[in-house]
Amino acid sequence: MSELRSTIIVDYQNVHLTGHGLFESTRYMPRHETLVDPLFFAQQLIRRRNELQRPGMAHAVLRRILVFRGLPSPEHDQRAYDRSQAQKAHWERDKRVEVTLRPLKYEYARDADGRPASDADGKRIVTERREKGVDVLCALATVREAQDAANDLVILASSDTDLAPALDEVQRLGCAKVETFCWYDPVSRIGYQLHPSDRRRPVWNTRLDEQVFRACWDTTDYR
Repeated sequence: MSELRSTIIVDYQNVHLTGHGLFESTRYMPRHETLVDPLFFAQQLIRRRNELQRPGMAHAVLRRILVFRGLPSPEHDQRAYDRSQAQKAHWERDKRVEVTLRPLKYEYARDADGRPASDADGKRIVTERREKGVDVLCALATVREAQDAANDLVILASSDTDLAPALDEVQRLGCAKVETFCWYDPVSRIGYQLHPSDRRRPVWNTRLDEQVFRACWDTTDYR
């Protein structure tokens, strides 16, 4: 039986928060207690994906894990910035893992004149922070890795529907095989699966349950 050299693209916040909020026993836990270790996640995903294949079908072999995640600003949250850097270093202990951190986008309170407002220490007051451009990086990586002759399979780990065009483009190119993943709760029968725009051209989706979600956690103390 042949093997599929596989790269997994991880939309980190989507993978983490979707799992955290889906399962009854985890949605009320502090989010930092359910952080996902990308290597554990990829190994569980590949294992389950292979278990579900029909006899004689090619099994996936993990080649690379490309992780994309937002990075807090040291100006606004030094501790969160330091933790993110420590997590990146820890996750990249395995050379197959590559973590790309993209600075978060911040919105600020404004005074009556429309200028950024400051607190008593002279720092700008943050009203919102969010990821910006991570989905674009995931889409570009999916298409790029699918065109890499070293890959037979690319698995896009995200439920973000904005990434559907990346699936469409890989299908159009007809190069490496592309698949997806989703967390799935068999009790509620809820899972947020990413589909190509044309549902008549489905891609394989591997569902992972709560037990697997817990097995993926990073329990390292980053304080």
